[in-house]
Amino acid sequence: MEQFKTFNVVGARPNMMKMAPVMAEMRRHAELHPVLVHTGQHYDFSMSQVFLDQLKLGEPDYNLNVGSGTHHAQTAQILEKFGELVRAERPDMILVAGDVNSTMACALVGAKELIPVAHVEAGLRSFDRTMPEEINRIVADAVSDLLFTTEQSGTDNLLREGVAEGKIVFAGNAMIDSVVAALEQARRSPMVGQLGLEAGKYILVTLHRPSNVDQPQNLQPALQAILEIAREHAMPAVFPVHPRTQSRIAGLEISGIQEWDNRSRLSGGGIWLMPPASYLDFLSLMDKAAMVITDSGGVQEETTYLGVPCLTYRDNTERPVTVEYGSNHLVGANPEALIATAREVLRKPRAVHRTPPLWDGHAAERIVAAVIEFFRRRQPAAQYASIDAAKSR
Repeated sequence: MEQFKTFNVVGARPNMMKMAPVMAEMRRHAELHPVLVHTGQHYDFSMSQVFLDQLKLGEPDYNLNVGSGTHHAQTAQILEKFGELVRAERPDMILVAGDVNSTMACALVGAKELIPVAHVEAGLRSFDRTMPEEINRIVADAVSDLLFTTEQSGTDNLLREGVAEGKIVFAGNAMIDSVVAALEQARRSPMVGQLGLEAGKYILVTLHRPSNVDQPQNLQPALQAILEIAREHAMPAVFPVHPRTQSRIAGLEISGIQEWDNRSRLSGGGIWLMPPASYLDFLSLMDKAAMVITDSGGVQEETTYLGVPCLTYRDNTERPVTVEYGSNHLVGANPEALIATAREVLRKPRAVHRTPPLWDGHAAERIVAAVIEFFRRRQPAAQYASIDAAKSR
């Protein structure tokens, strides 16, 4: 039986959460030969290897080891190294996910080499081209042959941009597949207890976007607002801090920010910095938090599924369904609005939990079915007898 070789690309943590269920589902189909390619955009243990392990992705078949760098330098390295690999191996399809530099660069290689490209999490738009992720999304979508959307806004955006309807598949959210698969294990994580926290009585914080953390005049007021929220509600604000953000915070003088170590038990009224958490530990912290303050797109989605209130410290979101379904509050990059919204959210009972359409843990099945159908349309029908037999079971 002929196998169709797919290069499934990861580069950063969010890619891994989206690609893990797709890889697992592809491995169930004899017609497909999924190959895991890691560009190395996130490369140390806390940002990469622990996610590969906990998401059961396994060791990458290829690791390009591009490392960190400016956006243009990193993109150029990925283009060169991934391009050489694609020329040597000639996959039948390249699957990319999300909106990081690896997503755009590997999609471009596929387009240049006339290899079909599929984009998982297509069509999301913040309409803010100062965000590097927005450029990556637009370019990847423009050159993709299959576009898998997570919410109706993604489909609407692509149609408005002139993408042929036949290329678009509303598949649901593969990142939520990972949450569904891992949630029971995450709830057994000892992390909350190790930190001395009590479920429902702490705030979880993640900030990493350049617009929020690169300039002291933006970062300092945001942190002072979070401190005010923590003190007013006598809750510790737990901040698993991205290495780049950590270096920016180190240059500020703000009383009330402390670094956690193994001897600390977190108390209310301050911000506690801790190293980046593993996937399971972070999911546990998020699931049991009273509230999450973030500028991350993925965290907006995960909190929506979990029903945890989320305050998004940005002026826009490319995931409007998370606001529509009530768990996400888009407060703007505005410290006063952050304080006021936190007050309101923590005072009221939690809203009834609603899950967006097709955020059901089965997105990967729909994605892989569409990939197989894509190959089916391009190949003689006789090669697909076994697929028909599998569907009938």
